[in-house]
Amino acid sequence: MSLLPSIACIGIIGKHDNPLHISVFPPHSAAQGAYLEFSFLLNASLDIFELRTGDRNRVDQDLGMLQAVDERLSIWGWQTGTGTKFAVIVDMWGKQGRPSTGLGVKGDDVKPVFKALQTAYIRLLQNPFYTPDDHTPMAAVNSRGSAGEITSKKFIAEVKRIGDNWKPGLEKD
Repeated sequence: MSLLPSIACIGIIGKHDNPLHISVFPPHSAAQGAYLEFSFLLNASLDIFELRTGDRNRVDQDLGMLQAVDERLSIWGWQTGTGTKFAVIVDMWGKQGRPSTGLGVKGDDVKPVFKALQTAYIRLLQNPFYTPDDHTPMAAVNSRGSAGEITSKKFIAEVKRIGDNWKPGLEKD
């Protein structure tokens, strides 16, 4: 069995830098404190999002690799036209938790993940029962919102499907 890199975490971050959804994937999902650890990593990537999107001449939404956390984890980013950010943390050791055999990850490998996430997010926004303004930090403080997280079971299942099925070098997700 070849050891392939896998997705460790997918984060959807609102335009106010508030976490809308975080999915953690095996083998990390079984580890105690993994959700908190990946929340910190996603939060740390927000400054890099801001630096990369500050370029007014930028046309592409793909921000590429934001940072290599260590020899195992790297964070990749994408920002929508409305300011919503998608972050994918790739685990070079894969689902087996052992170092992979030299197969690296390129930007073109991660781009289909972002396109699939954007499609899922657009479908969520098309739902008449989903109100994006209820998922802002102020709405949560004023008790209007649901603490900011996306609770749509269909959206959460689609994000899980995207993360579980990704393999580097595959065009479709």
